[in-house]
Amino acid sequence: MTLTIVGLGPGYVDDITRHAWRILEQAQIVYLRTSRLDCVNDLPNSAQYQNFDSLYETGDSLSSIDDAILARLIDAVQQGDVVYAVPGDPLIDETLTRRLQQQAAERDFDIRIVKGISLVQPVLDAVKIPAGDGLQIVDGLLLAQMHHPPINPQFPALVSRVALNVAESVKHTLLNQYPGDFLVTLVQGDRAEVQCLPLHKIDKSPYLSPWTTLFVPSLGEYTSYEAFQEIIAHLRAPEGCPWDRKQTHESLRPYLLEEAYEVLDAIDKGQTDELAGELGDLLLQILLHTQIATEAGEFMMSDVLDQVNRKMIRRHPHVWGTVDVDGDPDQVTQNWEDIKKKEKAANGESWKGLLDSVPGAGPALWVAHKYQHKVAKVGFDWPDVSGVEDKIREELQEILEAPDNEEKAKEIGDLMFVMVNWLRWLGVEDPESLMRTNNLKFYNRFSYIEKQAAAQGRELADMTLEEMDVLWDEGKAKGL
Repeated sequence: MTLTIVGLGPGYVDDITRHAWRILEQAQIVYLRTSRLDCVNDLPNSAQYQNFDSLYETGDSLSSIDDAILARLIDAVQQGDVVYAVPGDPLIDETLTRRLQQQAAERDFDIRIVKGISLVQPVLDAVKIPAGDGLQIVDGLLLAQMHHPPINPQFPALVSRVALNVAESVKHTLLNQYPGDFLVTLVQGDRAEVQCLPLHKIDKSPYLSPWTTLFVPSLGEYTSYEAFQEIIAHLRAPEGCPWDRKQTHESLRPYLLEEAYEVLDAIDKGQTDELAGELGDLLLQILLHTQIATEAGEFMMSDVLDQVNRKMIRRHPHVWGTVDVDGDPDQVTQNWEDIKKKEKAANGESWKGLLDSVPGAGPALWVAHKYQHKVAKVGFDWPDVSGVEDKIREELQEILEAPDNEEKAKEIGDLMFVMVNWLRWLGVEDPESLMRTNNLKFYNRFSYIEKQAAAQGRELADMTLEEMDVLWDEGKAKGL
């Protein structure tokens, strides 16, 4: 028993290949994915034709329609040889071809493919671009089920099967990468009717159908992750930049910290435009480290991405599994830690203490908070906040009673550690950000003093503390 999948081309009878025509002439029964092609009325009349048009009229999802067609074809081929005729080319335009090939292997029937002119060509003709240029082809049904498009924005893409019932989902997925006012083109069916419109309006178009293709142009030469990787690899190449070629993992350490702090500074200032640039600078550090590792044979970017993608899926079983957290973020955190422990045990890692997972080289306030947060989880904590408050009074008294500056400094360190714990009890999960906020407040108010002094033609050194206090209070009253 053989299932022959025949490509009918773009829809015009003159575009059907001679091989396909012979198959249709010799067939007893031909299943058409759709009869809504110009060529259908001119096909050889020796066969009995059946179509699946009624499935599209039910309003079911395209995936449900595919499932129904698949079931019908498998049932038919069990009875004898079957021809399945599809628009375009079976290996490019027909989403069921791969599934049918899998079923053929499992159910012991043969598959034969008769190629046709792809639907891609009339679409490219309609939008007037060549088939090269890194063109990508994505199934709209697949895209509708995703949250970010699997498309390199540096190059153009075609999204097939943009029907009415998936267009809104396709739009939202694409909007995670392309601006809403980005101009795209809808090309409807074999007649190649064209509509150019902003991306955010595609789900309102009258051109939507299972035979509609969306053309998404290139977003720009330097808009892709791959373009950034090429630039970094070029900088590290023999003909690249001497400074970049000289760098090592160790020499880049201070830059990684500097760029991370500049990201935090942009966040604290609420400057989103600046944040985009600073995140790019931080990403530059990641790509430099990865390129250095690639050249040394340590790991590649694909390894970095594979590891982190798998980790995110493993540690979110409530998203990619059956675990129920009942909407509780704390339960998510606990699951994360439990899974992390199991992974380390499975990898044969030697025993580590509770605090060993906290990088000691991190910012001191952050490390202190992490330590106290972790030990509190196992009960090493006061029963209520009054215990912390009593400890603060005790530490303050020890500072006042310390015999010299060296001892006072040590006791102040103890007080700072306890105050981080007090912040934890008050629900402050990021003492570093709290301190940055206070630093920024001090910066803004003191800058106000400087600007007012300059406006008065005075030097700060010539002003009294009382005069500066007056300006400080003015700045405070202005919300600085």
